[in-house]
Amino acid sequence: METGAVRRKPDTLVVRRTRISDEKQHIHQLHNKSFELTQVIHLLEDPLTANLKERHLFALKKLLRRSQIGFILKELTGIATILNICAEKAKDHHEYLPILCEALKICSLPFLKEKSSDELNYAKDGIEFLSHMGCLMRVPDADVRNQLVDTVKSFYNSVAPIELLDGLQVTSPGYRLQLLEHSDLAQTLLLSMAALENQPNIKLKLLQTLQFLSCSSDRNCVLMLNARGAETMCLHMNEDDPSNQTLLRSSDILWNLLERGCREEVTAQLNSMECILSLKEAFLHSFGYSDRQVTNVLLMIITAIAETLSSLLIESLFAKQLVVLATFPELKNHNPTMCNIKINYSQEDFQTKKLLLNLLVVMSNDSAVAQIYKEERVILALLTLMKPPGALSEWQTMTRDWSASQQEALQLQALMTLASITPLMLDNYMSCQGNTCLLLLLDWCVQQDAEFDHVNTVCSSKGWGDKKVQVLYCVRVLRSVTSTGDESVKQDLCDQGIINQLLGILMQMEANPDDDDVVTIEIMTDVQLILAVLCETDMHRKELFGSEGVEMVVHFLKKGFHKFYGGLGHNKLTLTTIDCVWSCIVGCYTTEDYFLAKGGVCLLLDLLSAGPQRIHCIILATVLELCENPNTLPHILTWRDKAGHTAPRILLQLWREEEAELNVSRNQHGGIADPQGPLLSLHQRGQEQQSLPSNIPSPAVLELSENLRAKIYSIFCKIGFQGLPGLSAMHYVTLSIVRRYLDFKVGEVWQEINRELSLEGVKPISPDQEALSTITEIMEDTARRVTSEQSSIMEQHEKEELSQEENMYTEIKARWKQQELTAKSSKSYGPKTPKSEILKVLSFVFIHTKLSHMKSDGMLREQLQLLIFFLTFVALYRR
Repeated sequence: METGAVRRKPDTLVVRRTRISDEKQHIHQLHNKSFELTQVIHLLEDPLTANLKERHLFALKKLLRRSQIGFILKELTGIATILNICAEKAKDHHEYLPILCEALKICSLPFLKEKSSDELNYAKDGIEFLSHMGCLMRVPDADVRNQLVDTVKSFYNSVAPIELLDGLQVTSPGYRLQLLEHSDLAQTLLLSMAALENQPNIKLKLLQTLQFLSCSSDRNCVLMLNARGAETMCLHMNEDDPSNQTLLRSSDILWNLLERGCREEVTAQLNSMECILSLKEAFLHSFGYSDRQVTNVLLMIITAIAETLSSLLIESLFAKQLVVLATFPELKNHNPTMCNIKINYSQEDFQTKKLLLNLLVVMSNDSAVAQIYKEERVILALLTLMKPPGALSEWQTMTRDWSASQQEALQLQALMTLASITPLMLDNYMSCQGNTCLLLLLDWCVQQDAEFDHVNTVCSSKGWGDKKVQVLYCVRVLRSVTSTGDESVKQDLCDQGIINQLLGILMQMEANPDDDDVVTIEIMTDVQLILAVLCETDMHRKELFGSEGVEMVVHFLKKGFHKFYGGLGHNKLTLTTIDCVWSCIVGCYTTEDYFLAKGGVCLLLDLLSAGPQRIHCIILATVLELCENPNTLPHILTWRDKAGHTAPRILLQLWREEEAELNVSRNQHGGIADPQGPLLSLHQRGQEQQSLPSNIPSPAVLELSENLRAKIYSIFCKIGFQGLPGLSAMHYVTLSIVRRYLDFKVGEVWQEINRELSLEGVKPISPDQEALSTITEIMEDTARRVTSEQSSIMEQHEKEELSQEENMYTEIKARWKQQELTAKSSKSYGPKTPKSEILKVLSFVFIHTKLSHMKSDGMLREQLQLLIFFLTFVALYRR
């Protein structure tokens, strides 16, 4: 073992010495290489060696031969200097061009690093190197430019060489892409487009490289936009190209700039007639391609800029051609634009059709485009596209070559487009019988779903049919049409029986409680909105709403607010249901009476008592309107919530909560604390210290519509202030303020008038000043009298509480006195009967003997009396 150990020791020393020698040799090589790079730079820059071209080329080739595996990060600054010198010398000496190509080829390889920290330490050198490398596009040689473009493309898929020197590591591809993003390479390549007019092949390669750069980084898109990349791409996309790749690449770059860059900047660069005409030419030319991919990309670009540049689209007649394409093939058109356009009904054509319909919606934001829509009969084309199959003519059925799924998708797209553009062209919509088409489609969808439900019932399944989305979009169009307020449109719908039809749809959807989703809730919400708009101002339509509508409203009110915050839209449905009460029931006494008979007011009060605060205002307003009907008051006064609280108590509680939220000054009992401002909120007190402009409405008047107090006061005016059930002393204190609400509010308005006059420097004449002072004094005097009344209420309440407390203590004392007397009597009775135990036994024996001799059928009363006597005796004996 010792011999073996002695033999291994020299081997270990040899290995260590060899490693140390290799490391020293590698360090020496790197030092020599750096020294050689410095010598080459000095050789190229030395004016004395300017004519030694062969020596220059020899040194450069030797340097590149030693760098075949890639450039080291710390040498990039020197390499950039050499490349710039070679590019300058190549103007007069073409022998330097192969050197540039070879160097650029090496640049396509990953950069090398000696240490892990080199990536951070030499990042700035790498960024500057790539910026200088992009400037080599100024060299007119085709080989250099071609190699430079290939080098940049290789950044995305470059592979490191297999063999590397010891101590060198390869930088990651992500690191090189980061260097590229922070350099000016993308911007420089874009600017070099103008220098490639006579080199179409290199230009196409450059477009492909710019496509990679724009789709890989947002920063590259910003750099390209700084060089007006959007305008450049747009103006050069129609250049001659037998391969048809220029238009494809340019449109893709333009879309990347829109999607990943600044959309406002792209729109600003395209805001010229030259760019719009170039887009127009490219778009029409793209229909000659067998593939619709370029067409669809251009359509997305046009849609993105149409909202801002709609006026240029109209002036260039491009908008008219787009509208003509959107109505094809639903309408026959002899426009020259359509002569060479054919539809193969492929998936790409289907996407083109959808994009054109979406473009109609975007362009409709400009009212000037409405005239083009009327001339090209857009409404008629959309109504034709959304009609159900059974409603189409024979020719239309024959020309419909879309698949069933495509037809359904286009039908939905047409409905969405109608909902957006119909309000702009109601006359055209009515002339095309749009209401009839919508109601027919709605009826067809309901029939289809009825058949679907019947099949599901047989199969023991549940759920609404597959036409729910069509119903949703159809209802959206009807809501859009009715929201315009045009009376002719609403009358036409009512003449065709829309009220009963919509009520039927509501109850049919509500018949299945398991079918509770976002789409269903939205349909029911929109239907109720339509009914509210239709019936709001017409008494006859409220009568048509009738008992069936009341049953619908009561049904939805009974659902309460339990799902109000569920996230499916039940909050909107609750609000629209209350809106239906306001618009469809209030004002028609027959409908109101039926609503009252069904407990509608009680359901509203239930919502008011337990519902969320945000719906209190609309509920109170609706109840107030119903109070005009004298039959409403008994329902309000007899109503009780689950805790037994009455309606007046709930109203006064809401009043106190409202004042607490407004920070109104009140004392500990809820009484008036400031007689000079009995109703002022904290916000109003802050406005008193400011000089408000004269054009701002009165805060005291605006406050009436912003809180609940005015509505609560109006309801109490209907039900009265005397003899109200279920109120405590605290509620009577609040009721005294409610009773004088109008007086306080009038005084508050006069105070604002007086304050505004003083702020504006207007001094009223003596009679007016006396009147203002008198009004202020009356309000303050009224507030003091209310304060005194509140104090007397609280004093009376305290006296009643004290009297009740005294009565309670008197009763307690009487009970204790009776117990003491009973205890004394039992103690005094005990000594008078010294043989109490004998008496107890004898009494028990006597009663037992007496009971045993009685007949069970005739002496039940006597038995009970004896039993009671015995129990009483035992009880007294125990005491």
